[in-house]
Amino acid sequence: MNDKKFYITTPIYFPSAKLHIGHTYTTVAADVVARYKRLKGFDVMFLTGTDEHGQKIETIATDAGKTPKEYVDEIVDSIKKLWSVMNISYDRFIRTTDDYHIESVQKIFQELYNKNKIYKSVYSGKYCSPCESFWTKSQLKDGKCPDCGREVIDATEEAYFFKLSEYSDKLLELYKNNPEFIQPTSRMNEMINNFIKPGLEDLCVSRSSFKWGIPVPFDDNHVIYVWVDALTNYITALGYKNNKYNDFDKYWPCDVHLMAKEIVRFHTIIWPAMLMALDLPLPKKIFGHGWLLFDGDKMSKSKGNIIDPTILCEKYGVDSIRYYLLREIPFGSDNSFDNKALINRVNSDLANDLGNLVSRTISMIEKYFDGVLIKDHESGSFDDELKSVCLESKKIVEEYLENLQFSSALTQIFKIASRANKYIDETTPWVLAKSKENKNRLACVLYNLSESIRIISILLTPFLPDTSKKIQDQININNNIINWEDSEKWGLLDKDLKTGKKELLFPRIEVEK
Repeated sequence: MNDKKFYITTPIYFPSAKLHIGHTYTTVAADVVARYKRLKGFDVMFLTGTDEHGQKIETIATDAGKTPKEYVDEIVDSIKKLWSVMNISYDRFIRTTDDYHIESVQKIFQELYNKNKIYKSVYSGKYCSPCESFWTKSQLKDGKCPDCGREVIDATEEAYFFKLSEYSDKLLELYKNNPEFIQPTSRMNEMINNFIKPGLEDLCVSRSSFKWGIPVPFDDNHVIYVWVDALTNYITALGYKNNKYNDFDKYWPCDVHLMAKEIVRFHTIIWPAMLMALDLPLPKKIFGHGWLLFDGDKMSKSKGNIIDPTILCEKYGVDSIRYYLLREIPFGSDNSFDNKALINRVNSDLANDLGNLVSRTISMIEKYFDGVLIKDHESGSFDDELKSVCLESKKIVEEYLENLQFSSALTQIFKIASRANKYIDETTPWVLAKSKENKNRLACVLYNLSESIRIISILLTPFLPDTSKKIQDQININNNIINWEDSEKWGLLDKDLKTGKKELLFPRIEVEK
């Protein structure tokens, strides 16, 4: 039995008609971590899904002349297709309309009520319909929603409340004793200074002004607040208080919840308080990355500035988009999507550095040795430096990945490609090929290059799975020497290995076109 478990989640996404490249950013990052942990031998649970209840869905569906369920069914299918396009290797997909989830949420709500953590009163305050968020007047920014910048409305209705105000000191103690709980650290400071220190108010956890939601189990006039419904997916998807699954004890607590920064408040204040009230373990880490901006503004459908990831993938290729998102943007910071930067990354890093390295190496093996790799160890100058860069990279990449520093990890991997390309210029294989006396040295050079490419292909697997496979097919690598641990070993390629079919990995993009 594998005792190395790893549980990672993305938020469950609101089923709008279009998921933009910003949503893709979170999910691709989670996919890299999940793939990396699997390569390390972990039993991984990677969860994603859709958050399908709430007033906003009800309004959109009504305007479209559909029932809410009809509307979300159509959209969920398109979301799953997008994750397939983006090569997302999730293990479980939850919908908040799933029967087992509804069963669990009602049981959780009932338990909190029985523990006297929920009471009935009247809500009167500010409400942002697009974000499904309640705000106090002091939390508004220029009188508008601090998350999305849109108008809020006055809301007054009968509601049930969760005693969130009781958890201020417990949350501060949690943050103090677990400095890694919220990452980056700036998000923790924001939670403390903007929300906890000004004073937490009890949280409205039901609505009575609309019907599209999970009914409060003991009061049919109310539906459960969408964020209570949504947050509990992380445990209901493991079988907590339902019989659909039975791996809650196996995977909980979660190792990392990944999300964009605007929903960190829900995950680091409301979610841990609910778990404390339920006497359940808390997640180990919550990471709120920055926004992917367009023309300096957060992407949103209502602003008309969304970028469709499917169109980008059709135009540039899936791995090109994955690479750009992870290499160009330091994870945690805001950054702008830039089409020119995307093209530059594809042309410079993928086409020139990586693509040319593979293409030149395979071509020279075919030209000088009829496509057969000769395992000859006649060492020469520059060999040790190339080997050193290759063999030291695995541990460096691992350290970066453990800290979700994707851009730095990719930078290290491409140092190998850069060094290997320099090695070609230093050893001049085309000059060696002119003399029979240098044939053994030429064979050694091409073998070293092939080993470098093998190591690159392994380290790139979590990031660019399709590209890694294509590289390995071109070298015709035996599958038993492409395990993660083999990326810090040298000399594993077989003698007399026959190269596979050569394929252009990344065609250069003509900017003018």
